[in-house]
Amino acid sequence: MKVMKFGGTSVGTPERIKDVARLVMGRGKKNIVVLSAMSGTTNTLVEICDYLHKRNPDGAKEVINTLERKYAGVIEDLFGDNGAIKAEAEKEIQGCFNYIRTFIREIFTVFEEKEILAQGEIMSTALMNLWLRVCGVNVVMLPALDFMKTDKNAEPDTAYIEKNLRMLLEKYADADLYLTQGYICRNFYGEVDNLQRGGSDLTASLIGAAVNAEEIEIWTDIDGMHNNDPRFVENTTPVEELHFEEAAELAYFGAKILHPTCVLPAKLNNIPVRLLNTMQPDAKGTLIYNSAPSRTIKAIAAKDNITAIKIKSGRMLLAYGFLRKVFEIFETYRTPIDMIATSEVGVSVTIDNERDLTRIVDDLKKFGTVTIDHDMVIICVVGDMDWQNMGFEARALDALKDIPVRMISYGGSNFNISFLVRKQDKVAALQALSSHLFKH
Repeated sequence: MKVMKFGGTSVGTPERIKDVARLVMGRGKKNIVVLSAMSGTTNTLVEICDYLHKRNPDGAKEVINTLERKYAGVIEDLFGDNGAIKAEAEKEIQGCFNYIRTFIREIFTVFEEKEILAQGEIMSTALMNLWLRVCGVNVVMLPALDFMKTDKNAEPDTAYIEKNLRMLLEKYADADLYLTQGYICRNFYGEVDNLQRGGSDLTASLIGAAVNAEEIEIWTDIDGMHNNDPRFVENTTPVEELHFEEAAELAYFGAKILHPTCVLPAKLNNIPVRLLNTMQPDAKGTLIYNSAPSRTIKAIAAKDNITAIKIKSGRMLLAYGFLRKVFEIFETYRTPIDMIATSEVGVSVTIDNERDLTRIVDDLKKFGTVTIDHDMVIICVVGDMDWQNMGFEARALDALKDIPVRMISYGGSNFNISFLVRKQDKVAALQALSSHLFKH
């Protein structure tokens, strides 16, 4: 059994819905298909919620009506010649929009917002379910709200997910294909909620772990993870194989094709994850697993909007407890740290959120002199960076010999060496690293 997840772009039009249907029908039986909302739908639902939060029902109604007309067009394109199925589709989609309209009232909170946001995935799976039936597929809908749940800490309740999903699969054992929604779930209290980190990718990974899937396929409009950012560097190529740790590093530092936490359930259960392109289904894509080839540099990624903070203090010299006090300030303001560099008289850290920067700096000034560098970028080189693999770090440093580097992080991970550079040097750094590390 495979788990196949398709993003919003992959099911963004009637033609693409048909393409995805053909694709899943050609990849064997007993697979589980996970769908995101049609592209643009979630953003529109957020807009509706924004109007309702601002107590502007007329604005919300206008956007609802526009979105409803869009879906009427999709139904016409899909089922125009099939009266019975078309009527069923209209009934299901109309039910979703009628439900959305019930929230046009005086009190509107985040709880109602999550109910509205869930309708995007519910509508996309409803249309795909009906189209697969038109194609003669014995498909069964497995509503995500019947088995996908988070615990009191808002983390996936893996035991609950596995138990309830397996019960549903046993109930519908005769089905040839299973269909469910990504992103949406119920929380600890039974309310409609969503998997914020990783969304539909996390859904696919959790399902794969629950059923011990042969493989998890993540289908997008990109042919895998590239060895550099194609927006800034020419002649980039997809990386055919990555270790889970390498993929997590790339995802965290800028490779938006994958959320850094979404494949953790797959990694822990040793289930390979394959990134594939819906528009080019024959492309190899990228295979992510626990024993990918070693002793190579795989890819380069960049993370923007970084702020560097340096605390210089004579109190650090031969002292203990200084770093703990510094890090407690960041913990107080719930601000994660990306990079760390220390010396005998100072420490430099980077953050990617300046929301509480003023207060953080005020508190840090109790311990020493504080300086700030804004508009920085973290460039990371990902591969087998074990310290015994001699020469890899030297090659990366040599590539950046003409680029001013503010900080370097090496040794914290066996899969990454990171450089902090100015925003204006980002493109030059990516290009230099690419030409130096990946000889074409």
